[in-house]
Amino acid sequence: MRAEDRDSFTAFVQEWSPPLMRVAFLLTGDRGLAEDLLQSSLEKVSRRWRHLADQQMAYGYVRRVMVNTHISWRRRRAVTEVLVDTWPDVAADDEPRPPRAGQALAALSHLPPRMRTAVVLRFHEGLTEAETAQAMGCSLGSVKSQASRGLARLREHLDPTPAPPRRSVTTTREDLP
Repeated sequence: MRAEDRDSFTAFVQEWSPPLMRVAFLLTGDRGLAEDLLQSSLEKVSRRWRHLADQQMAYGYVRRVMVNTHISWRRRRAVTEVLVDTWPDVAADDEPRPPRAGQALAALSHLPPRMRTAVVLRFHEGLTEAETAQAMGCSLGSVKSQASRGLARLREHLDPTPAPPRRSVTTTREDLP
């Protein structure tokens, strides 16, 4: 790697590691695995660094590499997820955490990997459905269904009280004007 590329890559890592670490943590559910995922992904990206035009594009590329690497790890070996009661301190600054962050993280850990990835990319990262589909390497319909089902499961875990049953209304021809 050339000196100017090395300096540019170092600046990118310093600036973008905290948000990338949050994504890695949400994907893995474990701080140690998240650090390994981020490190591995940055190492892969460093080999192609000179081809990346700007830091915003590089962020998306690293995120895509993290998703693919995480999926690959899940396929190769079973990963034990650890449920935590509190949100770990992965933010660069001391932002206040949502009061139910621990519950949300625990609920997120119950989702299957693809569903979890879709929810994290759509709602934590704020990607559009098309961008999420591109990052996950799947169809737009898959993202829609995975995200919808993931949100439904999260709601079940966060608020286990069942919703009241819907009433159906039956009409006959005589009822119509």
